[in-house]
Amino acid sequence: MKLYHCPQTRAFRALWLLEESGLDFDILPVDIRDEASRADATFRSASPMGKVPALIDGDTKLWDSGAIALHLVDSYPQAGLGPAVGEPGRGSFVQWLMFTNAVFEPALMEKFTNAAVDSSRSGHGSFPQMIEVVENGLQPGPWLMGERFTAADVLVGSSCHFMKLFGAMPDSPPIAAYIERCQSRPAFAAAQAVEAKASAGDE
Repeated sequence: MKLYHCPQTRAFRALWLLEESGLDFDILPVDIRDEASRADATFRSASPMGKVPALIDGDTKLWDSGAIALHLVDSYPQAGLGPAVGEPGRGSFVQWLMFTNAVFEPALMEKFTNAAVDSSRSGHGSFPQMIEVVENGLQPGPWLMGERFTAADVLVGSSCHFMKLFGAMPDSPPIAAYIERCQSRPAFAAAQAVEAKASAGDE
């Protein structure tokens, strides 16, 4: 299994997820900020949009973090990263996977850009609505699926982490505590170590 990775990007989600899985994988560094690197034909065959993360697993090539998460959950159930099809909670689990790209990130980008959006017309609502949904989803906690940590926490948790990192964190004790729980996981620390090496040019 191979992961195209660039530090300080959404590839961190897939990296953290793979660290949580315990599966063997290799990292293929790519600098998506460099036109020549982004245009590399081998990379673009795995990621037509020239974005990361991109995962190669045998003949399967995936270039969306939600799709990568679902693939790993379903293809490697021994990793225990989410309920299988037919298991209780599967629907809610998939909904949280989709929530990150469909709701969290668009709402967060509006926060960054101070865009004026009519939430009644927006497909993803508003930033305050998104925060409220996450806070409610963490009840009773400690994770989105209750006592079980899943790939949904990797996707939502990484977005919460970056929200704090980039100074967009609202006054939300439940989400602040959730971020701390995510950051305390050994796999999160392992992914951060890889990011640090990559940022130093030693990936």
